[in-house]
Amino acid sequence: MKTKYWIMILAVLLLVSGFFAIMLSRGSQDAQAVQIWSEGKLLHTLPLAVDTQIVVETDRGSNTVTVRDGKVAVTAADCPDHYCMKRGFCDGGSQIVCLPNRLVLKFTKAASIDGISG
Repeated sequence: MKTKYWIMILAVLLLVSGFFAIMLSRGSQDAQAVQIWSEGKLLHTLPLAVDTQIVVETDRGSNTVTVRDGKVAVTAADCPDHYCMKRGFCDGGSQIVCLPNRLVLKFTKAASIDGISG
Protein backbone atom coordinates (compact mmCIF):
# COMPACT_ATOMS: atom_id res chain seq x y z
CA MET A 1 0.00 0.00 0.00
CA LYS A 2 2.74 2.45 0.87
CA THR A 3 4.63 1.77 -2.37
CA LYS A 4 1.59 2.64 -4.51
CA TYR A 5 1.17 5.87 -2.55
CA TRP A 6 4.75 6.99 -3.26
CA ILE A 7 4.53 6.01 -6.91
CA MET A 8 1.40 8.13 -7.30
CA ILE A 9 3.06 11.11 -5.61
CA LEU A 10 6.14 10.74 -7.83
CA ALA A 11 4.01 10.51 -10.97
CA VAL A 12 2.09 13.68 -10.06
CA LEU A 13 5.32 15.55 -9.28
CA LEU A 14 6.82 14.49 -12.62
CA LEU A 15 3.73 15.64 -14.51
CA VAL A 16 3.67 19.01 -12.74
CA SER A 17 7.39 19.60 -13.22
CA GLY A 18 7.12 18.58 -16.88
CA PHE A 19 4.31 21.07 -17.39
CA PHE A 20 6.33 23.88 -15.82
CA ALA A 21 9.42 22.96 -17.86
CA ILE A 22 7.43 23.20 -21.08
CA MET A 23 5.89 26.53 -20.07
CA LEU A 24 9.28 27.99 -19.13
CA SER A 25 10.96 26.82 -22.32
CA ARG A 26 8.27 28.43 -24.45
CA GLY A 27 8.80 31.81 -22.80
CA SER A 28 6.80 34.82 -23.84
CA GLN A 29 5.85 34.96 -27.49
CA ASP A 30 4.94 38.66 -27.48
CA ALA A 31 8.43 40.05 -28.12
CA GLN A 32 8.55 43.14 -30.32
CA ALA A 33 12.30 43.58 -30.70
CA VAL A 34 15.60 41.80 -30.31
CA GLN A 35 18.67 43.25 -28.67
CA ILE A 36 22.10 42.18 -29.92
CA TRP A 37 24.69 42.06 -27.12
CA SER A 38 28.40 41.28 -27.33
CA GLU A 39 30.85 41.21 -24.41
CA GLY A 40 28.20 42.81 -22.18
CA LYS A 41 27.62 45.79 -24.51
CA LEU A 42 24.42 46.52 -26.40
CA LEU A 43 25.30 46.75 -30.09
CA HIS A 44 21.90 46.98 -31.82
CA THR A 45 18.17 46.84 -31.17
CA LEU A 46 16.17 45.51 -34.11
CA PRO A 47 12.37 45.55 -34.32
CA LEU A 48 10.87 42.18 -35.26
CA ALA A 49 8.29 43.90 -37.48
CA VAL A 50 10.95 44.99 -40.00
CA ASP A 51 12.83 42.43 -42.10
CA THR A 52 16.54 43.09 -41.58
CA GLN A 53 19.87 41.37 -41.97
CA ILE A 54 22.94 42.56 -40.10
CA VAL A 55 26.48 41.21 -39.79
CA VAL A 56 27.94 41.50 -36.30
CA GLU A 57 31.73 41.37 -36.35
CA THR A 58 33.79 41.26 -33.17
CA ASP A 59 37.34 40.29 -32.26
CA ARG A 60 36.10 36.74 -31.63
CA GLY A 61 34.27 36.22 -34.94
CA SER A 62 31.27 37.21 -37.02
CA ASN A 63 27.59 36.31 -36.99
CA THR A 64 24.83 37.18 -39.44
CA VAL A 65 21.56 37.99 -37.66
CA THR A 66 18.43 37.87 -39.81
CA VAL A 67 14.98 39.20 -38.90
CA ARG A 68 12.24 37.86 -41.16
CA ASP A 69 8.47 37.56 -40.75
CA GLY A 70 8.59 38.64 -37.10
CA LYS A 71 11.23 36.07 -36.17
CA VAL A 72 15.00 36.25 -35.69
CA ALA A 73 17.82 33.77 -36.26
CA VAL A 74 21.56 33.58 -36.57
CA THR A 75 21.82 32.52 -40.22
CA ALA A 76 25.61 32.45 -40.53
CA ALA A 77 28.41 32.14 -38.00
CA ASP A 78 32.10 31.33 -38.10
CA CYS A 79 32.08 29.57 -34.72
CA PRO A 80 33.05 25.88 -34.71
CA ASP A 81 29.85 24.35 -33.29
CA HIS A 82 27.04 26.42 -34.96
CA TYR A 83 24.63 25.82 -32.06
CA CYS A 84 23.38 29.38 -32.50
CA MET A 85 22.35 28.59 -36.07
CA LYS A 86 20.67 25.31 -35.10
CA ARG A 87 18.20 27.22 -32.93
CA GLY A 88 16.47 28.47 -36.09
CA PHE A 89 14.01 31.34 -36.35
CA CYS A 90 12.43 32.34 -33.02
CA ASP A 91 9.85 34.96 -32.10
CA GLY A 92 10.44 35.03 -28.36
CA GLY A 93 11.34 32.87 -25.44
CA SER A 94 14.84 32.19 -24.26
CA GLN A 95 17.88 33.97 -25.63
CA ILE A 96 19.88 32.91 -28.67
CA VAL A 97 23.53 32.58 -27.66
CA CYS A 98 26.78 32.07 -29.57
CA LEU A 99 29.29 31.27 -26.82
CA PRO A 100 32.48 31.18 -28.93
CA ASN A 101 31.75 34.62 -30.42
CA ARG A 102 30.23 35.94 -27.16
CA LEU A 103 27.03 37.05 -28.89
CA VAL A 104 23.63 37.13 -27.16
CA LEU A 105 20.25 37.92 -28.73
CA LYS A 106 17.68 38.99 -26.12
CA PHE A 107 13.99 39.42 -26.83
CA THR A 108 12.26 42.56 -25.52
CA LYS A 109 8.64 43.61 -25.43
CA ALA A 110 9.18 47.19 -26.57
CA ALA A 111 11.10 48.21 -29.66
CA SER A 112 13.40 50.91 -28.37
CA ILE A 113 16.04 52.73 -30.39
CA ASP A 114 19.55 52.73 -29.00
CA GLY A 115 22.35 55.17 -29.70
CA ILE A 116 24.32 52.83 -31.95
CA SER A 117 21.67 51.62 -34.37
CA GLY A 118 19.99 55.02 -34.61
